[in-house]
Amino acid sequence: MLKQLLPSFLVLLVLTLITGLVYPLLVTGMAQALFHDAANGSLVKKNGAVVGSSLIGQQFDDPRYFWSRPSATTPAYAGGASSGSNYGPLNPALKEMAESRASALRAADSGNLTPIPVDLCTASASGLDPHISPAAAYWQAPRVARARNLPVERIRSVIAAHTENRTLGIFGEPRVNVLLLNLSLDEER
Repeated sequence: MLKQLLPSFLVLLVLTLITGLVYPLLVTGMAQALFHDAANGSLVKKNGAVVGSSLIGQQFDDPRYFWSRPSATTPAYAGGASSGSNYGPLNPALKEMAESRASALRAADSGNLTPIPVDLCTASASGLDPHISPAAAYWQAPRVARARNLPVERIRSVIAAHTENRTLGIFGEPRVNVLLLNLSLDEER
């Protein structure tokens, strides 16, 4: 019986070392060497202090800032609670939430009568999306311009400069990272 158990334990030990130690160290080392920024959370720093991540959305409610897409997590943008609302298009709760968000946006910028882009009224699948559509950014431009006492054209040019195109030219949609856009506006002074 010992003849049968000894090889089994040796295989278990070797595989444990390979899968539990060697492989994780190898993958971590490669990630640090090849993708250092992404491997460390794509942290965004301002004056040497971490102010967020370019991969996880943040809540902004000051009129001087562009507002992110609504978060389905509780509390808002909680990385450990990533999830969507799971409301289907026929669920009345989804319509109520979207209408409530649209009303809040209209109240914050009552002079803006243009249609509100859908991504400002609905949460993303993860609830942590750091991006909004260029249409959502341009929709907010008049409010941000008034609050910052800047010309709308200047705000629009900052949006254009921060609009990311489709990945590899074909994947996804054009998008604007809200945190990076807001940090850029803070430097406009």
